[in-house]
Amino acid sequence: MSHVMAQDRVHRSVVWPKCRACGDARVEPLLAERSVPLYCNVLWEDRARAVEAPRGPLRLSVCPNCSHVYNEAFIPELLDYTPAYENSLHYSSHFSGYAEDLARSLVDKYRLHGRFVVDVGCGHGDFLALVCRLGGNRGRGYDRSCPPDAAAIARGLDVVFVPEFFSRAIDLPAIDLLCCRQVLEHIADPAAFLAEIAASPAVTGETVLFFEVPNAAYTFEDDGIWDLIYEHCSYFTTRSLVALFERCGLEVIATRDLYSGQYLGIEARPVPGARAAGPGSVAPATATNGPFAERYRSKLARWQNAVAGWAADGERIVIWGAGSKGVGFLDALRPAAVAYAVDLNPRKRGRFLPGSGAEVVAPEFLSEYRPDRVILMNPVYRTEVSNLLARLGLSPALVAA
Repeated sequence: MSHVMAQDRVHRSVVWPKCRACGDARVEPLLAERSVPLYCNVLWEDRARAVEAPRGPLRLSVCPNCSHVYNEAFIPELLDYTPAYENSLHYSSHFSGYAEDLARSLVDKYRLHGRFVVDVGCGHGDFLALVCRLGGNRGRGYDRSCPPDAAAIARGLDVVFVPEFFSRAIDLPAIDLLCCRQVLEHIADPAAFLAEIAASPAVTGETVLFFEVPNAAYTFEDDGIWDLIYEHCSYFTTRSLVALFERCGLEVIATRDLYSGQYLGIEARPVPGARAAGPGSVAPATATNGPFAERYRSKLARWQNAVAGWAADGERIVIWGAGSKGVGFLDALRPAAVAYAVDLNPRKRGRFLPGSGAEVVAPEFLSEYRPDRVILMNPVYRTEVSNLLARLGLSPALVAA
């Protein structure tokens, strides 16, 4: 999973209010303002500091033209991504399998063998290393929060990681594939961000751009409310993602639902001489599944009552997943009965989640703690988690949030 790249000059160009995807000024309120932790993927060394972690405003609006949702109260200057930002999911065999299948599909579809690949917002570099290993490609990864040990992931490959922002000023050979995964939703002005990438002399009419973002349909139609976090200032639907790329003068090759519908992928190419489209270039959006604010409050109340009931019955409860969903869930509910969050990422263990102050533990901790109930923050991991619990000789109730 990529770390985010946030560029200050892009932030300063933001003008509110208007849709960040299609540029239309007809935005409508979607969810009233509330306070949330600034970071879900920066954990704390002690519980007291985690509980008092900095917070930011979340107030959602929706564009009736393209269905794009964004945080109208977002203040980009509050965020500063560093190597302390830890969101790698590659410790999960399920996620690693997904990433490898995705990398292989791009290598095969675009015949990426012996080519030059750039990953903007490369994080630890896992995905770039996969694409280069599978196709014998050479690569360059850009991410200011890239950790010093990222080079070990690409050992034996012609891959270089640069702890800087990508910009048009960087001198590079022609790029065959430019990846940007789980980054665009963090960018205050995504159109300016795309323009910066497209303006690079290394991005030619033959360059394939592949972007991956969280799928807003999962969040707002399937009620994945735990994904509402401060770091994500934009929530893209397929419609709004296409509208953004076409507005920026890019030719959309394909879109696809990914990771059981939780992610969206888009493949595009620059169109030489194309002019960016203005706002209002897409058809009006269809209505969503009822008023979201009401469904949000209803789901929150159901989970508050459920956790309170299990705790009253004397159950030991943990959550599985110390990422954004886990942080969002525990911060919204603040259940005193849930003191632990299980995660496969060893870099998170022994630290504490912002907001709730829950401690991150390894699965092996459960052998001693012996929980009665495990709340699974992401249902795609049900089989993996069930198998891990069975290997530990545990059989708690496993429920998906």
